[in-house]
Amino acid sequence: MKIAKILPRMPRWRRAHALRAAQVLDEVVDSQAGSLPRLPEDLRRRHADHLAELVLLAQAYRHYAAGWITRQELEHCGRVAVQRLEGDCCVPLVQLADGE
Repeated sequence: MKIAKILPRMPRWRRAHALRAAQVLDEVVDSQAGSLPRLPEDLRRRHADHLAELVLLAQAYRHYAAGWITRQELEHCGRVAVQRLEGDCCVPLVQLADGE
């Protein structure tokens, strides 16, 4: 069994900033999701993948705000998201932890 590390408490403004970033990403996804059915199938799949990546990034911001991940882990999530959105990354959308 792995023991979770205790992360130091973050300042309120960082938590608020992270939650606001997650909210903005959610708003972007919500505003764009309605356009998916009107797109040609090849563009629809790509657009849906991009929106899913933004959802995962918003989730990472929430995890950071909750103190579940470090700022470095959040930055890594952001770098991976940008690489996936640019098409330069072959990291799968779902990564399983050891033993899963």
